[in-house]
Amino acid sequence: MILSKPIIFSAVQPSGNLTLGNYIGSLSHWSIIQNNATCIYSIADLHALTSFQEHRLLRKITFDTLAFYLASGVDPKKSIIFIQSSVSEHCQLNWILNCYTYFGELIRMTQFKHKSKINSKNVNVGLLNYPILMSSDILLYQTDYIIVGHDQKQHLELAKKIANRFNVLHGKTFKLPSNYKLNDCHVKIMALLNPTKKMSKSDVNINNVIFLLDDKQSILRKISRSITDSENKIFYEPNRKAGISNLLNILASLTGKKISVLEKEFYNVSYNTFKKFVSDTIYYSLNILQEKFLYFRNNELYLQDILDNGSHQASLRAKITLEKVYYKMGLS
Repeated sequence: MILSKPIIFSAVQPSGNLTLGNYIGSLSHWSIIQNNATCIYSIADLHALTSFQEHRLLRKITFDTLAFYLASGVDPKKSIIFIQSSVSEHCQLNWILNCYTYFGELIRMTQFKHKSKINSKNVNVGLLNYPILMSSDILLYQTDYIIVGHDQKQHLELAKKIANRFNVLHGKTFKLPSNYKLNDCHVKIMALLNPTKKMSKSDVNINNVIFLLDDKQSILRKISRSITDSENKIFYEPNRKAGISNLLNILASLTGKKISVLEKEFYNVSYNTFKKFVSDTIYYSLNILQEKFLYFRNNELYLQDILDNGSHQASLRAKITLEKVYYKMGLS
């Protein structure tokens, strides 16, 4: 008996420069996952429109994002890679799922409430509707597992609720996806100057963030300024030593060593020496990634070919689900 591979979906918004947190938290795992699953990786440009995007910059960041996918080891021969806006079924299903989602469910979304506060002059309907479009992204491909961070888990639960609501009314149509459990090295990388919040590419303070294209001096400066404590002892305890614990997470993720091993290696080592080692490790890892990135980024024709082919493959899969939805609803 031949078992079909599970379908895994993940996406990144081309809304800013990718960070070390993006790489450690997701991209670094994608090349491994693709060997045992049918992986569908999207560049979610429609989601990026909830805030103003200059069209040339959006196109540039879209190609940058794809080049980083490839530099991270994602193989277009093994995985489907496409731009969200090039597969019209996402928007078509989005409208239908709007009609199966309650307003109260959307305004209770934590991320909507947070973004509404920090962008009070641009609380557009797209920001409110964001989780429904995300649900469409997932459900179109009969996804078994989705790779999402902790801040998106509420959206995944809403997607499951919408899918179940549709299935109850019209018969089994959508799979109910689960969050993909990454290995033990999967951690959330925190902001360098405020290690109680996630490292984010949209952070207004660039000193909170290591970007994937940062040079050696930038990395050294940012890590040297990162918040630690006055104890000068290196051990892992996120509640009491958030800054040091964050740096240990980064080091463990990039070296593949367990934190317990790192604690022994840096026993009685000064914070300055430890930070220098963390900086060098980040630089070495990103330098390799940057060389691969530039190799792919300098060939836009190749990148466009990957996107065209991926969009075709994604659309073929999406059409099957959308036609099933239309049929069950009595649409053409």
